[in-house]
This record gives sequence, C-alpha cells and structure tokens, in this order.
Amino acid sequence: MSSLPEIFSPDGPLARAIGGYRVRDQQVDMAERIAAAINSQSVFIAEAGTGTGKTFAYLVPALKSGGKVIVSTGTKTLQDQLFNKDLPMVRDALKAPVKIALLKGRANYVCPYHLERAIVDGRFLTREDAADARRISVFAKVTHTGDKAECLEVSESSPVWNHATSTRENCLGQDCPDYKECFVMLARREAMAADLVVVNHHLFFADVMLRDEGMAELLPACNTVIFDEAHQLPEVATLFFGDSISTAQILDLARDARAEGLTSARDCLDLPEASKRLEKVAKDLRLTVGLDAGRFSYGQLAEKPDFAPAVKALEEEVGAFAALLETQAERAEGLEKCWQRALELQQRLTHWQKIADDGYVRWAEAFSQSLQLNSTPLSVADIFRKQMGGHPRAWIFTSATLAVQGKFHHYCAELGLGEPESACWHSPFDYGKQAMLYAPLGMPEPNSFGYTEAVVDAAFPAVVASGGGAFFLCTSLRAMRRTHELLKERLENGGHEMPLLLQGEGSKNELLERFRRLGNAILVGSQSFWEGVDVRGEALSLVVIDKIPFAPPDDPVLSARIEQMKQQGRNAFIEYQLPRAVINVKQGAGRLIRDESDTGVLMICDPRLLSKPYGRRVWQSLPPMKRTKELKDVLDFFAGRNGHV
Repeated sequence: MSSLPEIFSPDGPLARAIGGYRVRDQQVDMAERIAAAINSQSVFIAEAGTGTGKTFAYLVPALKSGGKVIVSTGTKTLQDQLFNKDLPMVRDALKAPVKIALLKGRANYVCPYHLERAIVDGRFLTREDAADARRISVFAKVTHTGDKAECLEVSESSPVWNHATSTRENCLGQDCPDYKECFVMLARREAMAADLVVVNHHLFFADVMLRDEGMAELLPACNTVIFDEAHQLPEVATLFFGDSISTAQILDLARDARAEGLTSARDCLDLPEASKRLEKVAKDLRLTVGLDAGRFSYGQLAEKPDFAPAVKALEEEVGAFAALLETQAERAEGLEKCWQRALELQQRLTHWQKIADDGYVRWAEAFSQSLQLNSTPLSVADIFRKQMGGHPRAWIFTSATLAVQGKFHHYCAELGLGEPESACWHSPFDYGKQAMLYAPLGMPEPNSFGYTEAVVDAAFPAVVASGGGAFFLCTSLRAMRRTHELLKERLENGGHEMPLLLQGEGSKNELLERFRRLGNAILVGSQSFWEGVDVRGEALSLVVIDKIPFAPPDDPVLSARIEQMKQQGRNAFIEYQLPRAVINVKQGAGRLIRDESDTGVLMICDPRLLSKPYGRRVWQSLPPMKRTKELKDVLDFFAGRNGHV
C-alpha cells in the first residue's frame, strides 16, 4: 500500500475511487498523527471540525495498520453507515485485504427461540403487534445477520422487538435449542475472525463491565481502539460503570417464569399466583414516587414515607419467588434461568439499599410504567484508566467537539487520560463568509416567565427571512412543546406556508427525511437533534438555540458531583458545568454548515452569551463566523443570499 500523502493525493486511490473527492491538508495531517499513535501504541485525542473528513482520516491508517482494530461509534446509525458505506468504500479504494465485521448488543438481533415462544403463548394482543410478529418471523428465516435494522417492514420502536430478542438475563446460551443458528453468536464469531470490528459505545462499555456482549474475547486481541463521537464517552461510561435495577426487569421475570411454568411445570399451581404477587409489589414500588416521570435524589426518595418499605417488600418478594423457582429449576433450562435471574435481582436490590460509598450516588428515575434504581460513580476517571491498562495498544479519541477554547483539560480529566498527545483541526469551510452568529439584544433572563415566548418573538423574523429551513433546538421538552405551539400560532396567523415538524411525531430518521424533502420546513427538537444530524443545502439555513444547554442543577448525579467538587475546594461551574455546556453548544452549532456551499445563521437567544463573563468562552469555542446583535444584519444576510439586494 502507498504512503499516506500518496493515498490522499489528487491522483491517489481515494480520488480515483470516490466521486467529488478533494484533498484537505487537515485530513492528511490528522491521518499521519493517528498512524503515528497506532505505531507507538499511545493515546491520541483529535478534534476535527466539520468537513475535515475525520472518518477517512482514521479509517485509512486503521486499515493500513496490519493489526486488529475496534472502531466504536456514538450511535447505531453511524455504526451502520461506517460498516455499510464508508468502510467498504475506503477498503476497496485501497485494495486492502482486510476482513470487517459489525457487532451490536444482543437486543439488536432476532432470537428465534423467544420469538417462537411469544407467538405460541399468544402474547400479541393488538392486530398490529401480531402482524409485526409475523413479519419478524418471515425476516428471521431469510436474513443472514438477524440484525433488526435490516427488517425494514417493522419499526425499530415496535413493542414486538422486546419479545423477539433476548436479554442477558433470559438467554439460554448453549442450552438453547436454536443455539447453532443463533444470530448473536454468529455476529460474535464473525467479529472474532475480523481484522476491523465496528461496535458502539454502549456495547463497548456494557461488555467491559458485564463481560457479556462478545467483546470480552475481542479486546485482549486488539491492537487499536478508535472512539468516534468520543465526546459521548464520559456520559456512556458513567451509565455503565454504575449499577441499576428496574421494576421492568422484575415484571419481565414474572412474565417469563409464568410462561415457562405453563410449558414445563403446569402442576406447580403456586407459580402463577406468586408471579402475580411479584408483579403487584413491583408496581406498588413504582407508585410510591407519584405518577409523574422524573429523576429523584436519594434524599427526595427518603422523604417519601412508602418508598423504603416498598423496596424492602420487593426484595423479600423476589427472594420468596427465587425460593419457589428453585423447587422447579431442574425441570427445564428456562425455569433454571428464571431462578438464577431472581437470585441476581434480589442481590442487586439488597446491594442498592446498602450503598454508603462516598464515590457513588444513589438515585431513581421514574418512567411511565417503571422505576429504575441507580447507583452512579461520581467520577469515571479511575475506572476508565484501569480499563485502558494492561495490554499495550493505541487509544484514539476523535470528535468534532472535545475541546473548550482549543484545550482538552476538561475531557482528559473526566476520563483520567492524563496529558496525552492531542491536536485540533479547524473546519476547512469559510465560516466568515458562509455563516453568521446572531445573539439578539434585549432578551429576558432564561429562567423568567415568558422566556420561550421571547425566543419565538425574536426568532420569527429570521425564520420568515430564511424562508423556513430552520431548526429550533430546545434545552427541555417543555420548552420544545411550547415553542411548537407558539410557532404554529404564528404561522397560521401570518398565512405562512412552512411545514412545522415536532420531535416525537415520527422516528428521528423519518422526520429528517421529511425535513430534507420539504426544503422549507421548521423542525422543533430537543436533545436528540443537537447532534448526529446532517442536512445540507438550503433545507437548513437557520439554527435557533433557546438557551446555553447547562444540565439541570437539580439532576441527582450532577448535584452530587457539584457538592463533591465544592468539598474539594474546586469550582464545579468553571471546571465541569461550563465545559460540558460549551461542548453541547458546539454540537448544536455544528448542524448549520455541512459543506462548502452551505450558508446560514446560528441564533443563540440566551442573554448570558453577552452579559456573563463566561459567555465569551462559549462563543470563542465556536467556528469563526461573523457576529452580530442586530436583526437587520440577519435580514440582510438572507436577502443577499436570496438575491434580493
């Protein structure tokens, strides 16, 4: 294979194989730095602005390295894009004899055993669910991979998938009658045999902690780990380095044990009754925190008089259920598995009640039908550093948003990376010409009554001037819904023909497809539209951010972290809250300019951008756009673009 400058050159293999390819100095430089880190088995952090071409910048040295490589992405969508599009394109261009594989968590693969059981037991009550089950059943017979992303006839959010896939708890492993045809095992075998495996962050950490998702064997053999969308790692690591138990897991256990009993222990008349009792006690625990969904600190839970007795009652009920299952466990693998699950759930309930470690925070999250009890580490730095120890290998962290004002201190501290080699490559786009940052004057304080109304008032003239093609990125679901209401009213009263879309009215991909196709739509979204969204051209010309996205300070984990940092004499706001908010703003801002011909306005409505000293740190971390506080400049910008000047 040629040298890196040759590969990326105007007449190199990439240029010959890929239409519209152009040489970017940043991309070549980044590829060379990554290749050096792979060769020296060191840690390297790379921030690469939009348009740098960071995917090819890490794929080329990865494919050239000759060792085993794991590439981990932030989302399954990017995972699929890498495996189905980018990787084959680069591999074919380089004529690299490299075997690639895709590995996801077990919940992504059809489990023929559980699907068949669910159909036989008649678990699908609605006509639509029964039809979905039949479609999945047909898919399972013709698919090579069993990956539900390939089953296009059934929505990924269909409740039937819960019955058509396995969990760590209910998988029968080698005792399963369908073990030889198991799609999960097939995916793992292919990953073991491959030179480059594409995974996602959730799978990576679930496996590091649970040793269950097929990577326990992968990691020791691997020479290089590349994390793309690496800004998500601290959040994902926090999720997996903690522990949680949900009433939903207990309801699943009760349901599965009842179904196994009907098949293998019909004469055990106590089992159906005991499973119903268990369901009732689990549901009673959910009700102790009230009907609304939300997060509760341990202090708030302790103030609810029924909560602690209800947890204790559930622990005892799970224990009694385990004892009953033990008497039937020898009759079938399924019953034995249910007994083991019951023992594990009882143990986790006991453990959660006893946690007193300073390094962890206990809290709960209520969903509409379930309650999840969590224990979360206040810092993942030590745990993550330990995971990186042992076998020498290269660790590459890359994203468009890792640095705050060009520095990586915050990120390195969160993951315990020390002071590794790092570099920032700015976007090759001409932001000075292509984009404008607009911070309107006279906005009220972000927490004041009527703030969302003020955002819509300030933004609407810009929406009209841009002719639609706007994203409203809101920092809360409540603000998102109110923004949508107000925009609907404005559009109807003004007789404006601009389609209005709202997060939740369809899957993220469906909404984005409609947004692109319509060309003049307004999309109102919350957290899930701040990142991983690529809309090119005039379909997206205006991005409105309602507030600087600070995490809510009453969040149980955040408030415990703030408290701990205060006790250590540190400034939690400057060291932790502000850097995270800056990275989130950079993600939101990154939606606007996606290629050389894009133009648009980024509007940040939060007055703190102008009034607070830290506002400067926010806008100085953004690409170098023209800046204005005047609406007239925005109107002139759009008029000039639309040829009205």
